[in-house]
Amino acid sequence: MKRKELLMNGLLIFAWFVVCAEAAGALQEKVESTTPIPTLSPPEGNTTFIDGVTWCVARPGVPHEDLQNALDWACGQGAADCSPLQPGGHCYQPNTLLLHASYAFNIFYQQNGNSDIACNFGGAGTITKRDPSFGPCKFLASETSAASALMSRSMPMMGAAFLTALQLRIFQDVYY
Repeated sequence: MKRKELLMNGLLIFAWFVVCAEAAGALQEKVESTTPIPTLSPPEGNTTFIDGVTWCVARPGVPHEDLQNALDWACGQGAADCSPLQPGGHCYQPNTLLLHASYAFNIFYQQNGNSDIACNFGGAGTITKRDPSFGPCKFLASETSAASALMSRSMPMMGAAFLTALQLRIFQDVYY
């Protein structure tokens, strides 16, 4: 019986240490998150996600030069991963400016909070609820982005819940 009590106390101390360490990390993260950081990305706040899954695509009818400038910016300063648009990439064909701009615009839009401004591109972008994916070329969707963000935020809480369940199980084994 003494051995089980020692084991129980040891596990409780360990669990307390883990929870405190997570809380300290969360507090430090909270302090850091209140420090304003200058950034060139659009403001957060997905106003379009409320209405469901969204994508950002190039607006048909935009002059060729404007689309090319917006595509160059998205793949350059905008830091969108445009490697699938390179020759041999899974989104290279059909090799059209409208398709390539749509893919790049959408990557930037998804990486920058799905906000309306993240799909502006000087008027060259527009938000749609129609999936522009085709064949091997899959466009990232706002629902996918939101789900992965939610999962990354909920992992510490899931760990704490597991520890609590483990503590209850050990407690029952020791005292019942």
